[in-house]
Amino acid sequence: MSSEQPHLGALESLVGYRLRRAWSAFSADFAAAMEGTGLRQVPLAVLSIIAANPGINQGATGRALGIKRANMVALINELVEKQWIERATDANDRRALTLTLTTAGEAVMAEALQRIEGHENRMLSDMQPEERSLLLDLLSRIERRSPSAEAEDLGNG
Repeated sequence: MSSEQPHLGALESLVGYRLRRAWSAFSADFAAAMEGTGLRQVPLAVLSIIAANPGINQGATGRALGIKRANMVALINELVEKQWIERATDANDRRALTLTLTTAGEAVMAEALQRIEGHENRMLSDMQPEERSLLLDLLSRIERRSPSAEAEDLGNG
């Protein structure tokens, strides 16, 4: 068998295939960058939303990330157990819980963001800042086409 890569055929021009391959490479490098932190992508995303929106409730956090309510409970419990976030009763709605980062959570986020900056710089090292910005814009356009995003735009999400 030849050591040359076979031609990809129809896959060559399929955006979905290219996104999947890019995601695979990006995800593997992310995991290596986060090694030893105890952080995975989804819990990090939850921490990031809470950091950007202190006092946000669990439901709004889940909706922002497209995470189902049942899955959010486990994620929030995990982050509380690690003492990275605190839950408190919402002063305006005693049934709702607000979420804030603890000092330990802030430290974890700071370290994670530093590692992520290195990870993204490695993965996108051959792109100019304008290209990175364009990539983010193009990915956002695709993301807005998802059925869940369309439902949210219609007030159904």
